[in-house]
Amino acid sequence: MRTGIFLDYSGGFREAVEHIVAVEKAGVDIALVAEAYSYDAVSQLGYLAAKTSTIELGSGVFPIYTRTPSLLAMTAAGLDFVSDGRFRLGIGTSGPQVVEGFHGVPFDAPLGRTREVVDICRQVWRRERVQHQGRSYQIPLPADQGTGLGKPLQLINHPVRERIPITIAALGPKNVELTAEIAEGWQPVFFYPEKADDVWGDALRAGKAKRDSTLGDLDVMVGVSLAIGDDVEERLNWAKPHLALYIGGMGAKGQNFYHKLATRYGYGEVADHIQELFLSGRKAEAIAAVPDELVRNVNLIGPRGFVKERIAAFAESGVTTLLATPTTTDAGEYISWVEELQQLLP
Repeated sequence: MRTGIFLDYSGGFREAVEHIVAVEKAGVDIALVAEAYSYDAVSQLGYLAAKTSTIELGSGVFPIYTRTPSLLAMTAAGLDFVSDGRFRLGIGTSGPQVVEGFHGVPFDAPLGRTREVVDICRQVWRRERVQHQGRSYQIPLPADQGTGLGKPLQLINHPVRERIPITIAALGPKNVELTAEIAEGWQPVFFYPEKADDVWGDALRAGKAKRDSTLGDLDVMVGVSLAIGDDVEERLNWAKPHLALYIGGMGAKGQNFYHKLATRYGYGEVADHIQELFLSGRKAEAIAAVPDELVRNVNLIGPRGFVKERIAAFAESGVTTLLATPTTTDAGEYISWVEELQQLLP
């Protein structure tokens, strides 16, 4: 099992670099930078590449609707170049609230679009003349839709690698099946080890049955809030705003992927209550409504022995990379918990 760090997308670049340089020295394997509606992740990743030398860097994740597939591939190749082959492309659909509400792009055909994006990116990295005629993307654009002057082009530069690892953030069964088929990694959210097989097991097995062996094993990358100690009970509250925002506020009723996931975990009534509070503007009450039990089940917060047991549960359920977000503002405590997490890995 590997360890990683998940950076807050609303944090400062300089503060993030201080953390990443320190965790790199501690032997952490990977750092992911999220992208939502703050600064773009590319700027921070480039900055981190210049300040580090061994840690793998990744997007966690780029929404597929906000860049063309060719631009995603160009960006990934550029970040792989400036990091000397240390970049991992994380992509996902995000959701209608961000895609339509912030970018003004229709949230359509997420499953087919994801497959097309992966296919086109890999063409670009192999320096093939890009040709793709799909439902979401036509490259080059047919003459009856454009000027007729578009011709297939290939990337001018020679990428460091012709296959940059791709991780897909996926929740729905069909998207998880696709991820297990075509991607190097899978990044689920709010991962509950004991419930994971019930929720995703069939989809993962179906996807892996169609998987190209050259992709290797699927890297299951799971984000967790982290606090280790006998007096960290109150750190459960640090993780609640994130859960409340996603379960309650990321989408409308009936159109919230995270609410559906909490429901499948057995927290349907609680999820309904959180959503009702959040959507009515009662955010503090929504946060307070997140049960401690749910926070404990999907994170690593508690005494050392408890955290060790939970790590074993994550490993047993197939998790291969733990992406930690230490629930602290103290730099020394941050590093201490990351180092202790590494010591507890199986």
